[in-house]
Amino acid sequence: MASAAEQLAANLNFGAIAKADELKKRIWFTLGALIVFRLGTYIPIPGIDPEQFARNFQQQAGGVLGLFNMFSGGAVERMAIFALNIMPYISASIIIQLLTSVIPSLEALKKEGESGRKVINQYTRYLTVVLALVQSWGIAFGLQSSSAAIEPGPFFILSTVITLTGGTLFLMWIGEQITSRGIGNGSSLIIFAGIVAHLPVAIVGALELSRTGALSSAVILGMGVAAVALVYFIVFMERAQRRLLINYPKRQVGNKMYEGQTSFLPLKLNTAGVIPPIFASSLLLLPATVASFSANNGGTGILATITTYIGHGRPLYMVLYAALIIFFAFFYTAVVFNPEETADNLKKHGGFIPGIRPGERTAAFIDKVLTRITLIGAVYLTFVCLVPEILASYSSASIGFGGTSLLIVVSVTMDTVAQIHGHLMAHQYEGLVKKAKLRGATRRR
Repeated sequence: MASAAEQLAANLNFGAIAKADELKKRIWFTLGALIVFRLGTYIPIPGIDPEQFARNFQQQAGGVLGLFNMFSGGAVERMAIFALNIMPYISASIIIQLLTSVIPSLEALKKEGESGRKVINQYTRYLTVVLALVQSWGIAFGLQSSSAAIEPGPFFILSTVITLTGGTLFLMWIGEQITSRGIGNGSSLIIFAGIVAHLPVAIVGALELSRTGALSSAVILGMGVAAVALVYFIVFMERAQRRLLINYPKRQVGNKMYEGQTSFLPLKLNTAGVIPPIFASSLLLLPATVASFSANNGGTGILATITTYIGHGRPLYMVLYAALIIFFAFFYTAVVFNPEETADNLKKHGGFIPGIRPGERTAAFIDKVLTRITLIGAVYLTFVCLVPEILASYSSASIGFGGTSLLIVVSVTMDTVAQIHGHLMAHQYEGLVKKAKLRGATRRR
């Protein structure tokens, strides 16, 4: 006989969305918010010369600006009001998360539950404002020094700082509204929308290369098959986890004796998510960006030499990219997951891993298992991110859609679909219970 969960999954279908009024409202709200974001990427900031800025951007498109332009859906290329996107908020969240494991007061707030989480979120917002002000100030001076400002001066710098910072704060607010009133994680969906906006351009560009003969049809077909296989591989690896068996002994509460229970401690294969590729890409592209600014100002030096060795497709770039991804995978996993804290929680609740003594031995065992699976996850991230780079180097053409982008798109899609399933299951649960009661009543008759 099928369990209640299996019956619920069997009756689950997307046709039920039409009957789930709350879910439909959430989906429409999310779509509306993302449309507002996309419209904002086409509104340029005041006081810039679009033609001059376009020329400057083309010279620096291979650096960090190109990476941010991909995440922002082309807002950087157009220097729109959402050019900073939500990246300052993402950076602030990561910084606060790292500081939580270092500063005791923040760690204590994290353990306070909902009230502590609200305080940490407020600190994240304050840090977002600071980062947005610093980044927008740098952009304003960069635009002025590169002759992209129509009327350079203090008023241009002030207006640019206010516009870009305001755009980031507005996107931060939209992201929080999507998370609370829509479907999925708001910040992730905003980045997702920016990346997906480049997908049609990448497909059209590949077809144009095939039409002009720069790429053969066989290569285009092979790239398509490889992309589908890579998506399947990412889905499999993102869902993979190592489950540690946890036993709870018998316990007595009052006059009742409760039997021992068994559960699992799930350890994800890729605990760090897409953070390692983003950090690695930013660090490797930073010298290229600085060298471009230096070249525009008439300066040359060691940065230009370094850029020639770590350009896209270069062997040194591949090696450094892989090494940085593996390093950040281990570093971020060590920050977000504490084996000692997990072992202490298990000990407090009476849980233990069979054959492992509670306490320090359990923490050491969890750390050993986590290190092994993190190595597998780091190799997986390296493989996914290097495949597009290798294809681009051998095809001598820009693919326009990297492994980091693919990771973000697949991960956000899986998370959003899971939330939709959760809402549908909650909506259908009541109907399933009613059907079960009616069937039981009919059988008794």
